[in-house]
Amino acid sequence: MPRISLTSHAQQLLKARLTAGDIAIDATVGNGHDTAFLLSQVQATGQVYGFDIQAAAITAVQAKLGAPPNLHLIAANHADIASFIPAAQHGNIRACMFNLGYLPGGDKTVITQTPSTLTALTAASQLLAIRGLLSIIVYPGHPGGDEEAHAVQAWAEQLPREQFTLSQITSQTASASAPRLLMIEKIAG
Repeated sequence: MPRISLTSHAQQLLKARLTAGDIAIDATVGNGHDTAFLLSQVQATGQVYGFDIQAAAITAVQAKLGAPPNLHLIAANHADIASFIPAAQHGNIRACMFNLGYLPGGDKTVITQTPSTLTALTAASQLLAIRGLLSIIVYPGHPGGDEEAHAVQAWAEQLPREQFTLSQITSQTASASAPRLLMIEKIAG
């Protein structure tokens, strides 16, 4: 099976759902690719919130994307995501993207941490609108990545099936170290 870009695949799935005026979250800004994608989908009438624990990532993305009034870049741990989203927008988030691991091209010792990731995922699942999508790309095979991927998979599988659906895509032939995309749709409140 040829290798597929999980980031591109997640964006294509979200593109079918996001429209002008929607509210979206990039929970792991990194180099800003998902942030730019979300901005292009929600357009000037929507809102995008972007989180990264590394202030340098936020600064770099601000330089890349400028300062549109509908982009809110926040240098904070994604575990605190709910506290930065206005209460009126809770339950109205149409998409939330997580691209876990480390910043490509950055310090590979600074990685997303399993406890904060699980807290962030729980908060994100509660912030979603009905029919909202949560995309999570996990990267086993690097220090800390196996543990995080296993914990995220277990978290996703325990979600109530009457409220959420789960699908999984791998980037290549399924193996324990292959990156994978988890897509979660909120189907009921």
